Amino acid sequence: MDYKNFWLIVAEDLKKTLPDHAYEAWIETLSPVGVTNDIFILEAPNQFAYDWIINNYQDIILSSLKEQDEKLQLKISIAPQSEQSISATDLDSQEPTKQSNPGRRNNINPNNIFQSFIEGPNNIFAKNAAHRVATTPGSADFNPLIIYGGVGLGKTHLLHSIANELIAGKKQLNVVLASSEKFTNDFIASIQENRSLDFSKVYRKADVLLIDDIQFFQGKEQTQEQFFHTFNDLYTAGKQIVMTADRYPGEMVGLQDRLLSRFESGLHADIQPPDFETRVAILSTKAKQNNMEIGGEHLEKIASHVRTNIRDLESCITKIFAHATLSGDRINEALVESIIRERLGDQGYGQANMQDVVSGVCSIFSVSQEEIVGQSRRKNIAQARQVAAYLAREVLDMPLSAIGVHLGGRDHTTIMHAHKKVAELLKKDNKFKRRVDIIYNELNLN
Repeated sequence: MDYKNFWLIVAEDLKKTLPDHAYEAWIETLSPVGVTNDIFILEAPNQFAYDWIINNYQDIILSSLKEQDEKLQLKISIAPQSEQSISATDLDSQEPTKQSNPGRRNNINPNNIFQSFIEGPNNIFAKNAAHRVATTPGSADFNPLIIYGGVGLGKTHLLHSIANELIAGKKQLNVVLASSEKFTNDFIASIQENRSLDFSKVYRKADVLLIDDIQFFQGKEQTQEQFFHTFNDLYTAGKQIVMTADRYPGEMVGLQDRLLSRFESGLHADIQPPDFETRVAILSTKAKQNNMEIGGEHLEKIASHVRTNIRDLESCITKIFAHATLSGDRINEALVESIIRERLGDQGYGQANMQDVVSGVCSIFSVSQEEIVGQSRRKNIAQARQVAAYLAREVLDMPLSAIGVHLGGRDHTTIMHAHKKVAELLKKDNKFKRRVDIIYNELNLN
């Protein structure tokens, strides 16, 4: 797929659908990045544009994408301030110098620092591991470090925090931070322009290499090959490698076994969805950053309903701020409630239901809803499906046959077996129990 021309077609369709001012203010600011595993990736120019587009235009963009290709899903990210494709000039500028730390020239968000990361029991281990790496990069016990967890839980924030901490240090280090898409695009560009040595000069000369979202290497054999050799060179030289992923390395598919073996040899730190108190703290911090005065009761109301994604929490504050600023209305309960309903739908105000169960399981176990109700028998997916069946029985008290209908048309004996298997595993596996307890407690907040 020529993703740039494809986006021109979609954008033209959106231009016919949306008012001129909306199209010019928001859609025109988006840039196509590429297509990975049927995920069409767009970049927003900054955090504010990202939040507004996610809240107001994500669904209509996805709908237009699917009109052209129904298999496509949508991912919108934030464009790094200075991220560019490889060129000879850029490569030369990334060489270490005595005057300044070269890491400052990379796509590192200066606002993502350890001091602004709200810690809680869900992420304290990951934060401490990341801080340790930033303090003593290359330590054998923490190399490589993989931080994994669901979407919007703070993995990228920690990755940038490591980079910022290293840059602020006295020791001059070549810090290279890139998304998996950036690594892939740079590798492709180096082949097209016959500059493989230049590519190696950027990535294999790093003192610290930070790669975001390694799951997007899935299915890209040549990129994986290149990353394997990059990884080996750096690891052998005692250089620090940090990666983020949406799931535990052992649960990934589409990656070479030898890559997974190296990933599993390091330290793995998972981030779980934040608990209620941490969610309130995150909202309070976001409100202060926007110079917003919002009552504690409103923050608690948002935190009690938006439970599994920090980006969703922050986008609620952004949208409340935008509504209050543009309309001049006071921030009151009606406004807060309308934003939550708009974000979550009416089910966000009701009792827990089967959709809540499935969403919670998907977040904690890093699987998709399609996988939960599908036919895959992969261990991680089958286990997540069994947990959904268990919680539907324990929390919602649903009949076995009804649970089976919601989980892809499975019969009541399958659901009964799933319930029994999870109940037994809860008694033997403390880590598994902690994950299930997180979902159980969140469902009982409703």
